[in-house]
Amino acid sequence: MADSHQTLRCPACGEEMKKIFIPSQGINIDICTEGCGGIFFDNREFAMFDEKHENIDEIIKAVENKEFQKVDESLPRYCPACGAKMVKNYASIKKEVQVDDCYSCGGKFLDHGELAHIRSQYENELERSNDVLKFVYNEVGKEIASVEAVAEKGLKRRSLLKKLFDTLILD
Repeated sequence: MADSHQTLRCPACGEEMKKIFIPSQGINIDICTEGCGGIFFDNREFAMFDEKHENIDEIIKAVENKEFQKVDESLPRYCPACGAKMVKNYASIKKEVQVDDCYSCGGKFLDHGELAHIRSQYENELERSNDVLKFVYNEVGKEIASVEAVAEKGLKRRSLLKKLFDTLILD
């Protein structure tokens, strides 16, 4: 989905979001500057700001020296761009930060402070990807040992793909 031009309402607190133009990228980011401080990224925009070296000066200026209201993160959230129900997913394999993803239009909503936390986890995408590979490698090793143990006992087992899916998505 292209950069949304309509005024959006924050999916966390319902306040009107302000469009912050990011000149280096030529796009607008929607920030809840008068409510909870959340940030909405249209499809594929988040990847432009999730690494430490990427410039977020305009985002910082929009939220600095402001007090933001607390929101109930357990309530369902609906995409401000397309209206679809958003889904909570972990931002990385570390499972420290949950963000709201829209599977319909590809938008992503982060609560106040989550962007900084995500950016602090890894230096770059290569480091993030290597962490995923290490995790998968460790899980495959556990699965192979488990498959051998199950085979020795003659028990029914889950497939390796099912185990990885359950571990990555459901844990």
